[in-house]
Amino acid sequence: SPPGLLLLTSFLLHVKEDHASPTRLVCDNRLIQKYIVEAKDMEKRVGQCQALPALSCPAVLPLVDFTFQQWKSKSNETKRREILCDLALLVGAAAGAQGQVSDECGARQLSQLYRHANSFLLLLQTFSWETGHWEPSCSPHSTEQSHISSIFLTYRQLVQGKLRFFFSDLAKVLCK
Repeated sequence: SPPGLLLLTSFLLHVKEDHASPTRLVCDNRLIQKYIVEAKDMEKRVGQCQALPALSCPAVLPLVDFTFQQWKSKSNETKRREILCDLALLVGAAAGAQGQVSDECGARQLSQLYRHANSFLLLLQTFSWETGHWEPSCSPHSTEQSHISSIFLTYRQLVQGKLRFFFSDLAKVLCK
């Protein structure tokens, strides 16, 4: 079973009807640690692929760096929307790169990254704390990269950083 499907399924099985919340994913710290390890593994495996060509059409990637002080000052809904924008760019970058990579090793890793990032994107779209819904027209800070490895680096940094801290913030509210 694809890991992305497992993530989405485990999330959906733990959503409360009245107020959607990713309780298991948020409250069981082992799950986010598992996804961090998987992101590191994907990054390592793509680095082991034979020399991957530069992308002829550069990938537009989110800038996922942040300062902890800035992060703490944001509401959970603002954090969620920011991560959704980052994930939307990553999913688009992975999809665009897939069409440019003929190497089986690179294509397999990109496909896996696409599934994982898209699962997180779908997962975070299923709940919100404020009225109104996320619009895909957000414009996060971004950069263009021609190296496939930069897509994996950005994904790992997003999972290790914003997503991990976001789930930690949610745990304080949901896991009492």
